Amino acid sequence: MARPLRLEYAGAVYHITARGNERKKIFFSGRDYEKFKEYLVLATERFGCVIHAYVLMGNHYHLILETPEGNLSKIMHYLNGSYTTYINTKRKRSGHLLQGRFKSIVVDKDSYLLELSRYLHLNPLRAGMVGRPEAYRNSSYRHFVSDVKDEVVTSRMILEMVSAKARDAQEKYRMFVENGIGEQLENPLKDVYGGFVLGSEKFIRMTLERLQNQQLVAEENSGQETLQRDLPKQQVLQTVMRHFQLSEQESLTQKRSLARKFAIFFLKRYTGATGREIGNLFGGMSSDAVAKGYQRFARDVASDRALLRVVERLGGEMSNVHV
Repeated sequence: MARPLRLEYAGAVYHITARGNERKKIFFSGRDYEKFKEYLVLATERFGCVIHAYVLMGNHYHLILETPEGNLSKIMHYLNGSYTTYINTKRKRSGHLLQGRFKSIVVDKDSYLLELSRYLHLNPLRAGMVGRPEAYRNSSYRHFVSDVKDEVVTSRMILEMVSAKARDAQEKYRMFVENGIGEQLENPLKDVYGGFVLGSEKFIRMTLERLQNQQLVAEENSGQETLQRDLPKQQVLQTVMRHFQLSEQESLTQKRSLARKFAIFFLKRYTGATGREIGNLFGGMSSDAVAKGYQRFARDVASDRALLRVVERLGGEMSNVHV
């Protein structure tokens, strides 16, 4: 069976679900729920993600998660891996806790985020676990409608969709959720397109374009293995300078120039140079600054077709270089 499509980009909002292997329990005690929440907090701190809503059920969980840095896979690898290790150690077991890969759906926050949050918060009621959403302790709902603190969740964006005033927003959100109790609410996920995107027609088109660009970059990345990893740094710089019609001095000293961004990108990708070695070429940049510059430009390439075409053309030139 083909793997579901996975799209990652800076600022994406996702509905995430993960289930227990063979639909078995993943939370066995109150402490397990609390430990998972601790990992959620650590994920927000380590990876800069934002959790807009969540609900933890006995054998699965739901998250509405935003990735300002476009690093969903790293977040979920850390989260699911850490929790599985915790459970396996605690219960003296081994093997998989969760069923396959987590499922991620890119969400159009303007069209679906509010309704999706209500659907999550009413999940325990639909399962017959509680009679009121605030009675369930392992979701973000109580934080939305009261002064209960929850380090996991950031409720501001969703609450501002119902009112600009914080106190009014809590009460209006409560009414919005309670209006769905006992009603046959449609599952907002029924409108998912292609198994991985939920939104308006415009949002779907934009997301498909992002996916196409991501796949092209991935193909280009896999193709880089055919390049010589010891491609000389000077050869890479000359290719970039030739394209931008610059001298070496110009390409190295113009801090914010597009040529410099391309040079760092290709040096990082197509040579064996370390971050420090690349930084020294550009006036003593730190290896951390080189890494961040590379990551920012890689995100730009993934979302900009014009940049992608230039990357492909210059990459093709470099792949034909004989040294």
